[in-house]
Amino acid sequence: MASVSALRTLSAPCHTARLRLARSSTLTISPTSSSVSSLLLTHNNHNRPAVDGMRYLTTLPPRVGRRVVHQLMTQAPYSTAAEQPASSGPATKFVYNIAASYVAKGRPFNPSTHVFHFNPYHRVSKPGKKAKSARYESGQDAFFVSRVGNKPGEVALGVADGVGGWMDSGVDPADFSHAFCDYMAAAAYENDKQPTKIAAATANGSSAAAGNNGDSTGNAPLTARSLMQKGYEAVCHDPTIKAGGSTAVVGMLDESGTMEVANLGDSGFVIFRLNGVHTASEPQTHAFNTPFQLSVVPPSMLLRAATFGGGLLIDQPRDADVTRHKLKHGDVVVFGSDGLWDNLFNQDILRLVSSTMQKLGAWKDTGAGVQVTEDLTPFTKLDSDDKPIFTLQSFIATHIVSAAKSASMNAKLDGPFAKEVKKYYPQDAWHGGKEDDICVVVVLVSEEPADMATPKARL
Repeated sequence: MASVSALRTLSAPCHTARLRLARSSTLTISPTSSSVSSLLLTHNNHNRPAVDGMRYLTTLPPRVGRRVVHQLMTQAPYSTAAEQPASSGPATKFVYNIAASYVAKGRPFNPSTHVFHFNPYHRVSKPGKKAKSARYESGQDAFFVSRVGNKPGEVALGVADGVGGWMDSGVDPADFSHAFCDYMAAAAYENDKQPTKIAAATANGSSAAAGNNGDSTGNAPLTARSLMQKGYEAVCHDPTIKAGGSTAVVGMLDESGTMEVANLGDSGFVIFRLNGVHTASEPQTHAFNTPFQLSVVPPSMLLRAATFGGGLLIDQPRDADVTRHKLKHGDVVVFGSDGLWDNLFNQDILRLVSSTMQKLGAWKDTGAGVQVTEDLTPFTKLDSDDKPIFTLQSFIATHIVSAAKSASMNAKLDGPFAKEVKKYYPQDAWHGGKEDDICVVVVLVSEEPADMATPKARL
């Protein structure tokens, strides 16, 4: 244990503290003047798997019919090059075609079942701790996608990665991350309903949760950071969440094509445009493999920390990096947990995205540059029975997860995590990938006429 120092007892409703567990298992805690703080844990080190990885997906699923491919190949291309002047034609709106895919560490990946198709007209389930059997099979990773209030054209989404270091304290990190995403989804879905139902949905929750830092007031416009704040406060006041922590990347997208992202920790996102990496987020870390994170710490742990001393640090939603981006027709935006970014470089993901988009004609290489087909609807629309077999966005998502899963189990090919290990610990013999939970949310951006008919909501 580290040297002893005094620790002030926290009085905020959500008792939190940051605790650093380094490779030497040193515990460091010190006083702070803040009444609310968060726990900092390193991600677990993962043992090398003895089995070979899966092969990358290289062919289209059999249910991709010739009709769809023919439609895309015969449509006129639409260039979204940055130098092209803005159109003065009819008004347009942006539509976000979204799918998610995921796989838990140590579990086989099934692209037909480990996939989620977003429909803005489906209700968001009530927040709160779910039975483990009712969760997506994403391990300690979690995600959400929701329309914003009664505006089906506006979307909120996010990925949370439960911090594995909590397992050393007998805590399931998935409890925090999954509840966190449930609360954010509900907050987005109920955004324009007054009063908000988030406090009521949190069993025995305190109404003081809203507005603790002025960033989550019910009447303020919903932003990526305030949505993260709402979800975090709800988790802090949920009596079923005794402890835990998570990183988070949260996005808000509107019909004008504007995307705002709040990123805290080492989850992140990349915008792919016209066969290139247009924008990529930077991870937030305090030290190697020690990301920024939101946490709930039980009073008993705070008392033990006060007894043995150490250093106290703070991570809050206000610490998240917030960026805004103008999206274009044909953009592919990938949100993911560190299980993706630790195993695939951005250029690896670009090759997967580009090969899929070009193989099916969504992106076209004209020789003078890559262009986007004018109408992506035949590729992105859900089946009429709401049980889609295939969409372009879902194929990209499952393709990426399959490749990341394969790379994580490859003991010979060094990925991003292995290169970081060598940077910080040159003497370490780590090689290959890093086995972990993997979660990906893919957004395929489409620009459509503003007067296009919109389906009625299913309420």
